[in-house]
Amino acid sequence: MSAVCREGSVSKMETEEKASAVSNSGGGGEGSGLDRLLPTVSTGLSPRKRTTSQCKSEPPLLRTSKRTIYTAGRPPWYNEHGAQSKEAFVIGLCGGSASGKTTVARKIIEALDVPWVVLLSMDSFYKVLSQDEQNLAADNNYNFDHPDAFDFGLLTHTLRKLKLGKSVKIPVYDFTTHGRQKEWKTVYGASVVIFEGIMSFADKELLQLLDMKIFVDTDSDIRLVRRLRRDITERGRDIGGVIKQYNKYVKPAFDQYIEPTMRLADIVVPRGGGNMVAIDLIVQHVHSQLEERELSVRAALASAHQAQPLPQTLSVLESTPQVRGMHTIIRNKETSRDEFIFYSKRLMRLLIERALSFLPSQSHTVQTPQGEDYEGRSFDGKRVTGVSILRAGETMEPALRAVCKDVRIGKILIQTNQDTGEPELHYLRLPREIGEDHVILMDCTVSTGAAAMMAVRVLLDHDVQEDKILLVSLLMAEMGVHSVAYAFPQVQIITTAVDKEVNDLFHIIPGIGNFGDRYFGTDAPPDWSDDEMDQPSY
Repeated sequence: MSAVCREGSVSKMETEEKASAVSNSGGGGEGSGLDRLLPTVSTGLSPRKRTTSQCKSEPPLLRTSKRTIYTAGRPPWYNEHGAQSKEAFVIGLCGGSASGKTTVARKIIEALDVPWVVLLSMDSFYKVLSQDEQNLAADNNYNFDHPDAFDFGLLTHTLRKLKLGKSVKIPVYDFTTHGRQKEWKTVYGASVVIFEGIMSFADKELLQLLDMKIFVDTDSDIRLVRRLRRDITERGRDIGGVIKQYNKYVKPAFDQYIEPTMRLADIVVPRGGGNMVAIDLIVQHVHSQLEERELSVRAALASAHQAQPLPQTLSVLESTPQVRGMHTIIRNKETSRDEFIFYSKRLMRLLIERALSFLPSQSHTVQTPQGEDYEGRSFDGKRVTGVSILRAGETMEPALRAVCKDVRIGKILIQTNQDTGEPELHYLRLPREIGEDHVILMDCTVSTGAAAMMAVRVLLDHDVQEDKILLVSLLMAEMGVHSVAYAFPQVQIITTAVDKEVNDLFHIIPGIGNFGDRYFGTDAPPDWSDDEMDQPSY
């Protein structure tokens, strides 16, 4: 796909002549002429609207001039086998400094109106400067517009992981200190990644990750005025220093490194965000690509793995008279809400205690108050973390906290799309460095296993090892057990009971009803399913 959208564009010769005139303006008369286009700047401390690099992540929303778009509701990015079957669609935006790349990116996001879009800025990947380099930068003598100024190794590694659906950490670059802030930004779950930067096309390995390449071609006079406005009002720099840096580094870098990469672009967009013809063409192409990547997971689960023996990774709580009696109470439709909560909590406590027995342990000798040695056991791992699938899974958190002191808790919200019937990821909040932990994943009922599979996939994308995940549920259908065990054979599954059937509405039969509504006292929608997470109250 190759196109040049030239709506009202100027010729290359005219652009070069204007760029030459600006580059020779220095700080004299022509500079004074440009000064009248700039906002008034006091001689004191300049206001700084943005002094750090930015990238969009959780919560996924974008504010535009017309509306607020919630880019939530991520559909499955994996197949019924649990393996990722589609990559994020990556759009590369290149162009000179202040050409309007970010504006074009935001216009594309607004027009796309698709779930889970991440805007990734190359500004986040500037190299950390040494003290000598910082001194040069303070005097406007450091070249930030050269390929060597960027950490392409980290950038390529990060974009590749993001394309593969993994969780990534993005450095936050501080333009005032020319270093990275201590806290990095976590980004996860992109269906579309829009990557913008002046050197987006400058690295061969990086180019291979881009599914679509767009060059934003903006007149050099306009770019200079925008850069002056940005660096003065947002980064606290003076006009003379900005023009000096432009003449010495910015324009030569554009001529040598940036403009020649225009030939690599699939689409060239003159005039930036104002060229809606080009943006519409881009959006149409991205939509067609996304449609080709759509998946249907729940339908595949309903017809797979049936009439097979239950897996060895399944552990069902012994059906003692006590356990069966509690099931009798909570399954009874006439049971009051108070009794339903009380006996559900009792079962949860037994279930969590059973789950803890699957954690690794090691021999541990202690000395008793009588001065004798006792050969015992202790946990052989770094940490135990609980993750609840909202909202019903949240009811199991008190039982986990009661037996695991200072346990960390994460949350995942998965809901069923009423049009497609597929689970969609709407929200997640996981503790830091969860990849090192043993994770107890909590959901009260599992029918087809669609929501549980999505939650496990999320944990794997955050580098949690599959054999360190324990899925605990009060009640599961055989279909859900098979689905999870087939896709993730190393995940340990612990439940208090397994029912054989799931009806056409994905209800477990004989089942327990809508657990969340019975527990919280809310009314179930007519089309609820045991895999469906209830609508939260915001």
